[in-house]
Amino acid sequence: MPDMFHGVGETSRTLVVSDVILAAQGLTKSFQSGDRLLEVLRGVDLSVSAGESVSIRGESGSGKSTLLHLLAGLDAVDSGELAWDGLADTGAARRGRFLGMVFQSFYLIPELTALDNVLMAARMVGRIGTAERARAALLLKRVGLTERADHVPAKLSGGERQRVAVARAMMNCPRLLLADEPTGNLDEKTGEAVIQLLLDLCGETGTAFVLVTHNAAHAARTDRQLSMHAGELSAAS
Repeated sequence: MPDMFHGVGETSRTLVVSDVILAAQGLTKSFQSGDRLLEVLRGVDLSVSAGESVSIRGESGSGKSTLLHLLAGLDAVDSGELAWDGLADTGAARRGRFLGMVFQSFYLIPELTALDNVLMAARMVGRIGTAERARAALLLKRVGLTERADHVPAKLSGGERQRVAVARAMMNCPRLLLADEPTGNLDEKTGEAVIQLLLDLCGETGTAFVLVTHNAAHAARTDRQLSMHAGELSAAS
């Protein structure tokens, strides 16, 4: 692990690539639409190992974002089993420590500076102090935003906002990073830079990475490529 992460709240660990970080089996999810029951996910199985990067592609409405929300514990499954690092506890108390998330729409707090937005992840799990402030500053340096640390989101470009969101997602040293169309609001060049940053950071820290994307080129850069169609997940062809 690079020296820049030492002494700023990172717990050292030896990663074994075969260790299963995320295990989902038989996940189903339906939503009521008027008098119709829409089956969004139909028995999805997914296993992700420590340090592995996985991409999921599929047309709009195929169930990609719904699946990511279930994997993140943000929504309850109708049936099936989900485990993080071998434990079925996917509640909010554990979520902030186990995983980080990056969304298409950034979701930064408008009144807070870039630095304080990154620190918000630490505040959510009750860890805020000198070490956390140092880690947040180093993460902003790592994503190239040291000079923008005191700027609020309105003063940042779209690409800069997403880099702040990436730093925030990595703040609590997550075992797993989930990204839902993280380049959807960015131009092609900026989007490429954000994908490279996500892959680099996860590679440096041994963080497992699941990327939902429409972009075939971005998907091809992950260790494993999957495809979702009509609520079913399979290896990309």
